[in-house]
Parts: sequence; structure tokens; C-alpha cells
Amino acid sequence: MAVYRPTYRDPKTGKLKQARIWWYHFSFDCQRIQESSKSSRKTIAQEAEKSRRLELERGFNAVKDRRHQRIRTIAQMAAEFFEDYKFRNPKSATFADYALRHVKRIAGKTMLVDITDETVKGYQTVRLREKASPKSINEEVGFMLRILGEHGDPIRAKLRRNRTLKLAMGRSVARAFTVDEKVAILAEAQRRRSPAIYPALMLALHAGLRDAEIRGLTWGRVDLKRAIVTVGEAKTEAGEGRTIPLNADVLNALVEHAKWFLEKFQTTNPALYVFPFGKPQPIDATRPVTSFKTVWAKIKDAAGVKGRWHDNRHTFITDLAESPEASDATIMDMAGHVSKQMLKHYSHTRMEAKRRAVDSLTVKRSKVATPAPILVDPAKESAKVAVLN
Repeated sequence: MAVYRPTYRDPKTGKLKQARIWWYHFSFDCQRIQESSKSSRKTIAQEAEKSRRLELERGFNAVKDRRHQRIRTIAQMAAEFFEDYKFRNPKSATFADYALRHVKRIAGKTMLVDITDETVKGYQTVRLREKASPKSINEEVGFMLRILGEHGDPIRAKLRRNRTLKLAMGRSVARAFTVDEKVAILAEAQRRRSPAIYPALMLALHAGLRDAEIRGLTWGRVDLKRAIVTVGEAKTEAGEGRTIPLNADVLNALVEHAKWFLEKFQTTNPALYVFPFGKPQPIDATRPVTSFKTVWAKIKDAAGVKGRWHDNRHTFITDLAESPEASDATIMDMAGHVSKQMLKHYSHTRMEAKRRAVDSLTVKRSKVATPAPILVDPAKESAKVAVLN
């Protein structure tokens, strides 16, 4: 064995002395490896040399002992995955944390070595029994397979081959609310105890802000004097930083909300959130409200209206699309879209507008003079036919 204890010259006596720590040296791939074993025992140094040789040989031949990886649980891997994910994808970190909590709760104790396609299908079944939506389950399974790394690739392939990778999702048809529906929704919102829901709805219906954009809105981005709101972080790059003018209705709603905010928190500091955190009443303006889902569901039921919160934004864009005052460029700028295809997706022209369009054709036609009939002598026409025959 190529183990040894190096010698050194004592600086006091000038004599050669032997070190207590054993070293090893050997050649590998034409390179000299010389390292300390960090041990004063020769047998340990010999074992350290063997271990180091084996490590280099495995690395050189791309052979790794991953047994310790295979016994790790999903919960352990999910925790490490999220620590990296939240820094690389800060905008979607909240959703990732929500999805991973379900993954850890249901399959967290399962070890990597035991995970198969049946594990994934079992997870889908459990979440379906819990009444989770297929879309949410698909997102959670996606995170689970990403956590597994290389081990998840063959599982993903098998699930895709058997058409069980993703659950079928019912197609949600976006709609725009009618004038009467909007009146009913806003009237119910004003009756609620929540001080946030009415101005939040106004921002969705009259400014087209997305749910996350409303919840993340700070007073520094609301200019009541100039009647302008500036969007912060948005779903698309085109949506970030866009400025939207506030009409009289939404401006009045925000002015009244600002009065309530000042009375509650004594300041409208630019860093504070317009819609503060807290349930049932806001208590912390340094954090944004987490959701409008509960109060929105109650408002819909009371107003007798069916639709999603996002349909408020659909309504805003549809109203603009029907207005002769708004060009495509204006709509795309305020909505934060980058293409006419996206504009077409969101602007669902209502039946009233379609009827006005087709009715206008009838009006135009009635204004055109009807051409005078051409008088024909039947006898002469018959003679022509006879000649041709």
C-alpha cells in the first residue's frame, strides 16, 4: 500500500521528524494523487486510499452509488426542490408551495425506490375523492414528477403512453356579464361587510386588472389625483408596468376605500397594500389579501349570476371591444396582451352586439333604391328559344 507518514524538519532543533498523520499517494489516469487521510492510524489510511481509488474509478466511468438517494422520501426531495424553485421562479412560488403541500401530505412518506406509475395514479384518485379540480391535480402531478428527476422520466413516459398522465379537464367557457348582471353583482358587493370587495370588483370590471394584480396592488401605484393605476407584477411581460386610466365610477370607489384605509391604518404609505391581509376584517396592510373567492361565491349566489372572477376581466375587454372609441391597440395596451389572437380569446362579443351588427345590414339595404323591373315580351322570348332549339 502506498501510504506513508511525511517527514519535516523541526524548526527548533533542526532535526528531521516524522508526522503523526498518514498520507496516501497513487497514480490514476496518468495523474498523481497525493492526499492526507486525516488519520494517525495506518489501517485507516489504507482504507481511505482504497475508497478514494474507487471513487475516482466510478466517477471516471460515470458509475455512482445512489443507494442513499433511492431511500429518500418525497417529502425530503420536495423540501429541497422548493428551496431552489422559489428563488428561480418567485412569481409562481406561492402556487408551487400550495401544490407541494398536497404532494407531501399524501405521498410524502413514500421512498424514491418505491415510486411507480401506480403511485401517481393512486395520488390522482385520492385528490379526485377530495373534490380537487383536474387542473390542480395535473399541476401537482407535474411537480411530483419534476421532484423525482431522472427517476420520473420513465414514469412520465409510461403514464403518457397509457393516457393517464393528465386528467381530462372540462372546458370552462369564458363569458362577459350583461349590464343587468353587472348591476346586480356590484349591488351585492356594496352590501357586504368586506371593505375590499366592491373596489376590487370595480378594478376588475372597469380597469381589467387580473386577480393577482388587484391583490398585489400597493398605494404607490394608485394615483387618485391623476386617476391612473399602474400595474406591478403581471402574468405577462406586456402586462407589467402598464398604466390604466380610471373612470369616474372606479375612481369614486377607490376614493371611498382610501378614506376607510386612512381611518383604519392612519396612512396610505406607498409600500402598503390597497387590499390588506386579514379575515374576517383586514388587520395587516404590509401583506396582501390572499383571496376573494369566498365573498365572490356569496355575491354570485345572492345576485343569481354564474361565472368566474376572471370573467370580470373578460367583461371589461369585451365592453372595450364593442366600443367604437377603443382601437385594438388601445385594448391590447390596457389589457396587457401582446397579440390579436389573445385579444380575440378574451373579447367575447355578446349576442346583443351580434344582433346589432346583422340588423345594421337590413337598415343599409332598405336605404338602397329597388331597381325597376325589366318588362319582357313573352312571345318574343319564346321565339328566341325556338330558334336556339
